[in-house]
Amino acid sequence: MEKKKINKIGNKGTNNQYTDTTFESIKHFDEEGNEYWYARELQKALEYKDWRNFKKVIDKAILSAKNSILDKEDWVVEVNKPIKTGKGKEEIIKDYKLSRYICYLIVQNADPSKEIVALGQTYFAIQTRRQEITEQEYDSLSEDEKRFYQRKLTKQGNYTLQKVASSAGVKNMAEFHNAGYRGLYNGETADDIFKRKKLRYREDILDNMNEDELVANLFRINQTKQRLIKDNVQGENNAKDVHYEVGKKVRKAIQDIGGMMPEDMPTPKKSLKELEREKKKLEKKEQEQLK
Repeated sequence: MEKKKINKIGNKGTNNQYTDTTFESIKHFDEEGNEYWYARELQKALEYKDWRNFKKVIDKAILSAKNSILDKEDWVVEVNKPIKTGKGKEEIIKDYKLSRYICYLIVQNADPSKEIVALGQTYFAIQTRRQEITEQEYDSLSEDEKRFYQRKLTKQGNYTLQKVASSAGVKNMAEFHNAGYRGLYNGETADDIFKRKKLRYREDILDNMNEDELVANLFRINQTKQRLIKDNVQGENNAKDVHYEVGKKVRKAIQDIGGMMPEDMPTPKKSLKELEREKKKLEKKEQEQLK
């Protein structure tokens, strides 16, 4: 027997009252505790009136999943559901059980002009990133360990983004990255963020972000990479414009769900580099004690 979980997150939404609850409230669990979403319910949440059009989005997502490096899993499971027609008769319609990962790919392929789609991209992207390790493993991490994990993902993401940007014709990477920061941080450049955080000379701003701020930047990075590839963007100025636009949209999505703006997030007391040095010092001390 399946269970349905409703988990309200926050009270603020967009003008249309969209919040994370939009997707949490249609999340289901099977008998083994695995979460899934029904395609028909997700279709309504994403404001697709025509099932045939939404099915095309699902097909694109499945193709993307097959081409990914992830191991194959039950992304989509076909089910038949009885419904009542307007005349009171019962009909059987085709539906699908969707994994979180396939939902993530669906919102990536959905109509970007829909405000709810932007929120869905934020919701499923953050949750899918956390699924790269099990939720239980992630939840058991300390706050600093979560920072290390998200920082690792941002490093990987920035490396890939720079390769894509370089192929698009970007020469000045500092200006390209600043375009993204300006969009996400309401006009602040990397140097502005550095000064606001009161960091020491040559400290990395990403090493001095908490988990949530890193996740916001990771989403900006990945979305920019996808836009550059999908739209085949060419030219340095065009690439910078895309990065700035994506940063602004990520910022708006955070604002729409009532989240804290990245510039308002507290700076951790210790940078990740400082924590790394302390860890190495402790390990060295322990090794000397064993001699």
